[in-house]
Amino acid sequence: MDEVEPLKIVQTSKAPSAIGPYSQGIIVNNMFYSSGQIPLTAEGELVTGDIQTQTHQVFLNLQAVLEAAGASLETVVKTTVFLKDMNEFGVFNEVYGEYFSTNKPARSTVEVARLPKDASVEIEVIALVK
Repeated sequence: MDEVEPLKIVQTSKAPSAIGPYSQGIIVNNMFYSSGQIPLTAEGELVTGDIQTQTHQVFLNLQAVLEAAGASLETVVKTTVFLKDMNEFGVFNEVYGEYFSTNKPARSTVEVARLPKDASVEIEVIALVK
């Protein structure tokens, strides 16, 4: 039986630090599992504004943690999206499509009652590590 590789914690100063007892992401067996990213700057300031502005910041964070893990948006295999208001799905989806224009990972999208810091969007990813 193959031995499971030890977990590797991913941490980068280019994305917001974890605001609780969790990590930005974990690598195990060449797979990266991110924590959900909300529209916080690397300094921990919430980016306010419309869903487009918040989604762009979330993708900046995702790109930073993916890079720290040795992965990229091109190696993402699954995303989970949490939206505060499903009525904003169409506008959100346009921005999402800018980042996943060639690679189109599997995705789940759900509307939630509330997100941390009252953000409008949160995204988590699973990716292959190069």
